Amino acid sequence: MNHVPDPARPAADPVLAPLPLPSVPDTVPGRVLVTGGAGFIGSALVWALNQQGLDRIVIADRLGRDEKWRNLVPLRFEDYLEAEDLFPRLESGALGQFDLILHLGACSATTELDATYLARNNFEFTKLLAHWALAHGSRFVYASSAATYGDGAQGMDDRDNSVSALSALRPLNAYGYSKHLFDQYAAHSGMLSRLVGLKYFNVYGPNEAHKGDMRSLVHKAFGQIQDTGTVRLFRSHRPEYRDGEQQRDFLYVKDAVAMTLHLAMAPSAGGLYNIGSGEAHSWLELTGALFAALGREPEIEFIDIPEAIRAKYQYHTKADILKLRASGYAAPVTPLAVAVRDYVRGYLADDRRLGDGA
Repeated sequence: MNHVPDPARPAADPVLAPLPLPSVPDTVPGRVLVTGGAGFIGSALVWALNQQGLDRIVIADRLGRDEKWRNLVPLRFEDYLEAEDLFPRLESGALGQFDLILHLGACSATTELDATYLARNNFEFTKLLAHWALAHGSRFVYASSAATYGDGAQGMDDRDNSVSALSALRPLNAYGYSKHLFDQYAAHSGMLSRLVGLKYFNVYGPNEAHKGDMRSLVHKAFGQIQDTGTVRLFRSHRPEYRDGEQQRDFLYVKDAVAMTLHLAMAPSAGGLYNIGSGEAHSWLELTGALFAALGREPEIEFIDIPEAIRAKYQYHTKADILKLRASGYAAPVTPLAVAVRDYVRGYLADDRRLGDGA
């Protein structure tokens, strides 16, 4: 076990009320379909729309056996249906029309090995829904992923959406490839400029408790600290990075939904956009912010990266968000320490979801 000092740790401060939602567009659509609307980012989008006074929302998801349903309890929406029922009811006209479709429904497990399942769930269904949206005049915004960039050898620039540029990317796992398949399909078919595809980086925050191994380090580490007082981090297996200095672009979910809704409401926005902070922070910085939010000194234990994922492990991600900024998104990104404090004290400490009085 290592005691890791945090020279940048802020001075102790009083418990603050949770941060409000960063600024989102004043104009909202009349009726919205949110697939994956009980999930992490999907339910956060419903919460954000509720904050703007919109509740003409239909949610499609698979509630399954976990506690994802708890994300829905504080939210306001018109109807809920299981994902398998969505397309038949759309085609029959039973669900009516939608001004906006936010397609967040997908298998997001980067460790999923069933590529056939991923192709059907993440690729084929997205194709069906995108074609339906365009045929019925609905704005279509879908979740791609930063995992499409692979190890970043080709850069993480979202500005060139050409077939040749996308074809140069090499995703490292089947999940990333399933997202990449639709990005490529949309580019080949000429429809990409009429859609908005969002390459989410490392999003963390309230409403992710159901995600199991796919939860953020903040959520996992909070539980580890509560149980043992110590956080376990992967040690580095590359000489150019010291243990804990692997870097990610961490983005608070409240910023992610503000960026998403901005692009959904920007008529000129089209194609692929990185959704990130534009900054790279180390695992040590993230855990330092978490310990600071809890008023504790950092205690870190380093463990080996499992062999099964070691060759596919990313050591550095950083979103280029110039295209997002050029679209008119001017809001500052919530600083890492402030966002982590908001998450820990406003939600994790009392096991609250977005909308639970916050």
